[in-house]
Amino acid sequence: MGTEGDSFPLMEVNTGDPEASEPWDYVLVADRRGQRATGQAHRQLQFLEKLKRKGFRYKMMEDGEKVFFGIRAESRIFDLYRTLLMESEGPGARTQPAGPAPIPASTRIRIVNFVLNNTTAAGDTLDDLVKSGVFETRFVLHKGQDDLRKEWAQWRRVLRPQPIDDIRDYFGEKVALYFAWLGWYTYMLVPAAAVGLLVFLSGFALFNASQISKEICEAHDILLCPRGDHSRRYQQLSDTCTFAKLTHLFDNEGTVVFAIFMALWATVFLEIWKRQRARVVLHWDLYGWDEDQEEMALQLINHRDYQLRPHQHSYLRSSVILILSVLMICLMIGMAHLLVVYRVLAAALFNSTLLFQEEQVTTAVVVTGALFHYVVILIMTKVNKCVALKLCDFEKPRTFSERESKFTTKFFTLQFFAHFSSLIYIAFILGRINGHPGKSVRLAGLWKLEECHLSGCMMDLFLQMAIIMGLKQTLSNCAEYLGPWLAYKCRLMRFKLGRASGDPELRDMQHNYLLNPVNTFSLFDEFMEMMIQYGFTTIFVAAFPLAPLLALISNLVEIRLDAIKMVRLQRRLVPRKAKDIGTWLQVLETIGVLAVIANGMVIAFTSEFIPRVVYKYHYGPCRLGAQPAVDCLTGYVNHSLSVFYTKDFQDPVQAEGSENITECRYRDYRDAQDYSLSEQFWVLLAIRLLFLILFELQLQEHRRVRDAELPKRLRTTRHLPPHSQRTWGSPELCVWGPRGVVSGTLWSVRAQPRLEFWPPTHRAGRGGFASQHTPQEERPVC
Repeated sequence: MGTEGDSFPLMEVNTGDPEASEPWDYVLVADRRGQRATGQAHRQLQFLEKLKRKGFRYKMMEDGEKVFFGIRAESRIFDLYRTLLMESEGPGARTQPAGPAPIPASTRIRIVNFVLNNTTAAGDTLDDLVKSGVFETRFVLHKGQDDLRKEWAQWRRVLRPQPIDDIRDYFGEKVALYFAWLGWYTYMLVPAAAVGLLVFLSGFALFNASQISKEICEAHDILLCPRGDHSRRYQQLSDTCTFAKLTHLFDNEGTVVFAIFMALWATVFLEIWKRQRARVVLHWDLYGWDEDQEEMALQLINHRDYQLRPHQHSYLRSSVILILSVLMICLMIGMAHLLVVYRVLAAALFNSTLLFQEEQVTTAVVVTGALFHYVVILIMTKVNKCVALKLCDFEKPRTFSERESKFTTKFFTLQFFAHFSSLIYIAFILGRINGHPGKSVRLAGLWKLEECHLSGCMMDLFLQMAIIMGLKQTLSNCAEYLGPWLAYKCRLMRFKLGRASGDPELRDMQHNYLLNPVNTFSLFDEFMEMMIQYGFTTIFVAAFPLAPLLALISNLVEIRLDAIKMVRLQRRLVPRKAKDIGTWLQVLETIGVLAVIANGMVIAFTSEFIPRVVYKYHYGPCRLGAQPAVDCLTGYVNHSLSVFYTKDFQDPVQAEGSENITECRYRDYRDAQDYSLSEQFWVLLAIRLLFLILFELQLQEHRRVRDAELPKRLRTTRHLPPHSQRTWGSPELCVWGPRGVVSGTLWSVRAQPRLEFWPPTHRAGRGGFASQHTPQEERPVC
């Protein structure tokens, strides 16, 4: 079982005395029964003795069933890293400290975690020993978290600002940036939720005033064609009155305005977050820090003969990864097809078993289909994580940060298709490929493909969005909190009171051992959960204006829930250093682009907005000018329904009451003679495409203007050249090791470092890292 931030970077020195607050830097736990096995005990001793030779001291404590090894690093270990931990140049001049600054607890944890994970005894690393059962687990002790408990990890603090600096000091920059981003995202959701709620409530204000709803509710003489194969009953259009009014709540003129607003909101949110992040990083003085550079520096300090893995491009490996990724994406799309099969079979089952009345069958199919899709999402999430990890291992990235970036991209891509494939089907495919009455498309030649809800496809999309997002925000949050809480309480119940030790050190180790374990995915899973929620909040939001409001409520709970988990229910995360949210920023930008495309297509092809506008100005009573006494949408319902003659049914005898009915109506634009697509259909299609193009161009123009107006200083890096401009000739890195100075150009990620050695007289008495802070006379000429 690993810990967060294995083999990962350090942070700069702050003031503080770790000696008093951190008696043990790390704890290893072994099963006492394993101590009886000579081989395991010998391997434990080998590893501990190797740590002792490196400058660690350890103490063994027993409680009856477990053996705890407290590990603490001596001061001389940190001398190798002291100049590496010095603060990089910030915006203002900084003076060098007169003496060595104390190393804070979070920095000690980083160093100790790195050294332990890179220590090998008899060919076994710490990970190997944990996997083979020599050690059961390893963790860092919770110490000094009382302020976070009082000011952050409390439900009553749900509306209070977060102590980001305190989070950073305790959990590191990576966790602090996550909560800073989550807090800013939640803050920015307030205007989005307010506008979405306003659009939804405006539909209530016009609940009974819509001309279309009035015509549907009064259409007692219009019969709809039978929809199912089992019950061939003609249904009056007025029977759909209630659903027509409900559809108007989220399919009205305000929907278009809200979709445009949300597209602009997503763009503004990202740009303001970039500025907010810049303020935070400037406050932490991290502009001069580079993750890949420091990871390689750590390796050079610990291993004089360390060689960076050369970049090896393999067309075969890349092709295999591409093929496997495409196959997995096809599998995710296949899950949407599985949903289609389920809905078709469920409709046939519900009709044949008379579990629901005929008018309730469609709603029952949509609701159960959404539940079915939610279960599929839960299963495929675990499958996608395993597949993404295997693909990353096969790709063989050179550094941990590169591996994390590639894994993020692959996992999110698979998760996106798992979550949104069914919504894409409902929004753009459902009801459009099923033919027309008398000539329906059938699945395997047997079952008729399902159609949209009687009130339109927007109702299906609204229900699917509401159910999936509602379940994810409620059940997922409940499971996320109750799972760790129940697991912790169960371990406490199994923990025998007689095992409680009077030794405060051992008692503290026991308490931390009973907490829930953490791993490299602990923070990653939180980010992924928020990215999927951000997708639901922006993509297809035109069909579900309440999505930002649900996200806002969920995030207010999520922040405190995560805080309580990290401080009270989980073992302490190993702090990690970061100056941004990494690949997740590119994920957010991608979601923003997809949101613009998806919402434009929903308005153009799923909503009734375009047909209503075209009818109003081209076919309706106002085509020659406004008439105050007549609503411009008068006659729209009759215009939007095509005519089908019952004599053209292939099996007219099965239709109930067909003796006195000569024609019925259905939603489509087809000719009444040969049932081919009518002229109105092609006119609407052209206008839909034109609207989509204009919608996209308008938002792209907004992005262009925004980019042009961004201050140049916010688009350039003050201290480091962009990655694309880092070359072999950039500044070099000098590292004092125990046997001399190691020099290597670290800016070039694809280049093999050049290693050179100098006598240790350049820095007598201690090792270190030569940076721009080192006086010129003390630097070797690299």
